[in-house]
Amino acid sequence: MIKNNKIRINSDLGEGTGVEKDIMPFLSSCSIACGGHTGDKSTMTDTILIAKKYGVNIGAHPSYPDKENFGRKNISIPHSDLTNSLINQIDDLDRIARSLETSLEHIKLHGALYNFSANDLGTALIIIELMKSKYSNKILYVPYGSLISKLAIENNIKIYYEVFLDRNYNNDLSLVSRGNNNSMILDHQKMLKRLENVINDNKIQTIDGNYKKISADTFCIHGDSPKIISLIKNLFSNINKIKLDS
Repeated sequence: MIKNNKIRINSDLGEGTGVEKDIMPFLSSCSIACGGHTGDKSTMTDTILIAKKYGVNIGAHPSYPDKENFGRKNISIPHSDLTNSLINQIDDLDRIARSLETSLEHIKLHGALYNFSANDLGTALIIIELMKSKYSNKILYVPYGSLISKLAIENNIKIYYEVFLDRNYNNDLSLVSRGNNNSMILDHQKMLKRLENVINDNKIQTIDGNYKKISADTFCIHGDSPKIISLIKNLFSNINKIKLDS
């Protein structure tokens, strides 16, 4: 098992890329697609079993119910329908997990829903109410400084601030759109530098070269990132080279 006890790395898995067996040994946790944007009983089961093998914590990765756009486009949906869809997605994964004698540690929204709920009050409140009423014992992964993170803290919901190692940030700490050629980071040295900056100095370099305050409890590398296997292997081969403050 290849881990770093000081650094939590997570990835979004069960999305059809087939990388689970290769990257799971490097992860502390994974968020598993549970039917909203992709994923079915077979992929959920397979991913959970691989995670169990390597001692990786599992969480639900629900999204807008929108397979056509892979959950990466905001859609108009009544609040009640969104709530019911999220419950169905999370509970489907939870039932499979319990049947395999494990349990969900966290919930991390996917794609457009993750980004939109971060600072849209109405959508954020849906997630907060859902966490309070149904999943109060789970950790919610949220962006640092977001509205949803502040609401979660106010409502005594446990959160992990998440920073993406393979995505560029705008000056407002939103993610650079995937439609931009510079949206992705595909250089493990840049990922290492980001780790060092965030962990030691609580800062992150934006796409414009500015440094902004940020904090992280967990770092994400997307399972569908180009070159994900070589990136994560190179990252961990060199992670001992970065200087981490105690």
